[in-house]
Amino acid sequence: MSQSEPSYVKPRAPALMVLFLTVFINLVGFGLVVPLLPFFAQTLDAEAWQITLMFSAYSLGQFFAEPFWGRLSDRIGRKPVLLMTLIANAVGYLALAFVPNIWLAIAVRLFTGLGAGNISTVQGYVADVTPPAERAGRMGMIGAAFGLGFIVGPGLGGILTQPRLGHLGYQLPIFVASGLAVLAAVGVVVFLKESRAKADPAAPRPAFLAGLKDAQANPVVSRVLLVTLIYMAGFSAMESVFGLWAESRYAWGAREVGLSFMVVGIVSAVNQGILTGRLARRFGETRVLATGMLLFGVSLIAQVLAPVAWFPALTLDLGTITLPIVQGWSIPIIMAVGACGMSMAMPNISAMISRATPPDRQGAMLGLNMASGSIARIFGPMFAGALFSGVGHDWPFLVGAALTVPAAVMAINAGRALRRGQAAEAAVPEAVR
Repeated sequence: MSQSEPSYVKPRAPALMVLFLTVFINLVGFGLVVPLLPFFAQTLDAEAWQITLMFSAYSLGQFFAEPFWGRLSDRIGRKPVLLMTLIANAVGYLALAFVPNIWLAIAVRLFTGLGAGNISTVQGYVADVTPPAERAGRMGMIGAAFGLGFIVGPGLGGILTQPRLGHLGYQLPIFVASGLAVLAAVGVVVFLKESRAKADPAAPRPAFLAGLKDAQANPVVSRVLLVTLIYMAGFSAMESVFGLWAESRYAWGAREVGLSFMVVGIVSAVNQGILTGRLARRFGETRVLATGMLLFGVSLIAQVLAPVAWFPALTLDLGTITLPIVQGWSIPIIMAVGACGMSMAMPNISAMISRATPPDRQGAMLGLNMASGSIARIFGPMFAGALFSGVGHDWPFLVGAALTVPAAVMAINAGRALRRGQAAEAAVPEAVR
């Protein structure tokens, strides 16, 4: 084998499953606490804006942690970084269960976000042990772990939450999240073999948010990054106040909120796996992306306009069992419509970036897109908390819906810029390229 040909460490099958489990646990842990976080924080006498700060703190930790852990794993290896981050997850969740006040809870969420920022390390391990021809399939496995984790997490959190037990009833799901992180750490120790050769200390290291100037100069990428920023801010805003909103309007608890988010996860996974690609091939990424933005905005408005109580005193008689009709039963249906719109976004955004970027810059541009989403998840909940407390409970949804309009316009403009660039490239003679 020549020196130019990289060697790949063939992983044992359990090693890939541990990587899958690592990503899955990150998303389960995040999704598991989403439905119960507002109610858990209320046991600490937290205000709405403080509750949304807990969401922002987690995303802030991830924003700085992803590039840090990725660079560190290049120097010291993937396995120790994965082990450190999983232990940090376990400690962070355990600490959250016992925090005495909201400010310590916010600090713990920041710490847990720092520990959760290991996705780039997982992707690096997969690249280390996988030949290029097989890499897409194994990266797809990691993507599947994202979707599966967000399906299982909210539903599991809602089921495990026991409000009748008081504060302890909200601690139980957090204990489970901590235990899962410990289980994954054990798997890393037992099954994972180090994949990274020792790095050259003299090799240049990419700067944090490398490629930002190139992205600003690219008429397609710059617009698409703004689309990500806007739609993700709207989604994270809705996500952070949804529990409080549903509690005030329908007297929902963590279980109903968790099951609603589980519906979002299921619809998103099915739509991305079956419909989004077909729609993009038929109508083009730009139209599908813009439609998805507007569909998400419509769903936010529909949530606000949904009746508070359609059947206020109606019950369903099933012989010996009489069940009350659940108030707000239309909300999960409306959220499913919004999930369809959301699931049209990320695959088409990634496709547009890859088509508008040279092969040697695609990694940097896609990384910036992830950073744009992280920034949105930092500031979206903060603004949502301020609107919820200061203006009205429906305003985070209404503002988020309004923002989807400029997002759709920017998506259309990005598509036009992409077509102009492709036409200009086609006009250049082959000999000149």
